[in-house]
Amino acid sequence: MRTLAFVLLSLLLLIQYPLWLGKGGWFRVWELESELQAQRTVNDQRRMRNAALEAQVRDLRTGSDAVEEIARAELGMLRKGEIFVQISEPSRGESASPSFDAEVRTASFARRP
Repeated sequence: MRTLAFVLLSLLLLIQYPLWLGKGGWFRVWELESELQAQRTVNDQRRMRNAALEAQVRDLRTGSDAVEEIARAELGMLRKGEIFVQISEPSRGESASPSFDAEVRTASFARRP
């Protein structure tokens, strides 16, 4: 009788092995679910980035305001009649003398007739 109980218990444990540790076992399912959640997070971030890029492309195609904004910010372009003013301030702990490492802020002002 003891031998039969031992054999049945051994068979029960052998049946449980693939369920928990096998190729399609619970541990693998939990691992894949965590990978899936991480990939969904990455996909959501990229979906938001793509929507922002799509909106920027739409603005560039339909109007000149976006083109003008990029030209001003990245290329330093001005409209005719505008005055360019550059203000540089020393960083903390530096003297008031001009330095190449100082923070530089720029602004442009339009002259109005």
